[in-house]
Amino acid sequence: MSYAVIQTGGKQYKVKSGEILKIEKLPDSKPETKIEFKEILAYGDDKVIEVGAPTVTGAKVEAELVKNGKNRTVLIFKKRRRHNSRRKNGHRQEYSMIRINKIFSKDGKVLSEAGKKVVTEKKVETAVKEEKK
Repeated sequence: MSYAVIQTGGKQYKVKSGEILKIEKLPDSKPETKIEFKEILAYGDDKVIEVGAPTVTGAKVEAELVKNGKNRTVLIFKKRRRHNSRRKNGHRQEYSMIRINKIFSKDGKVLSEAGKKVVTEKKVETAVKEEKK
């Protein structure tokens, strides 16, 4: 199974094709758009690995933006005892959820590709009760 180590939002992620992950919010991004990550620190599989110094030039990872959103609220509560002083604050970090589609090597060859997503609709059967007459 091929993987790549990408850098985005000041963090590093080890990604595989078909994987869905949360990253820092990408500016000016709309859902269902394609994103390319060019800061690839390393890529490889079980046998061979290619490590960059600091990045691998020519390698890239293609992803699709699933959605943008906000995390749960983190409460910041500060209290100074015996001073009748307290402060309550909250923070909701924004994120982008992405799906990794393809991993390319430095010579442009596709290392791994995500399978086609199959959407199946499930019918929900509801039991209709007969009214007593």
